[in-house]
Amino acid sequence: MDMSSALVMNIGGSEWIIIILFGVILLFGAKKLPQISRTVGKAMGEYEKAKEMFHHEMEEATENARGDSKFPKIMGPVATERKKLESIAISLDIEDYDDLTDEELRTLISKRMTS
Repeated sequence: MDMSSALVMNIGGSEWIIIILFGVILLFGAKKLPQISRTVGKAMGEYEKAKEMFHHEMEEATENARGDSKFPKIMGPVATERKKLESIAISLDIEDYDDLTDEELRTLISKRMTS
């Protein structure tokens, strides 16, 4: 192993930051460094603002979907397809579904959700 590869392998994280900063200063000049820092800071701020706004809109959409009576409210897993249909029928305030077949109940649920 020669001396140059030994030096490269012993450079830690903080040394790389100094080398990169030195390279940026050489590339752009010391006068432009504050402007570049401001631009990067503004971009990071805009990214955080957009991320927070997206998160807020997703929460709002989820809350609206839960509160809307058009959407069934399923609280957990069900054992059979019939139990799932009955759970949806209950959440949509459909009564007298005991005498209906699965297909009739599906049709009634579909009509209730689209109306």
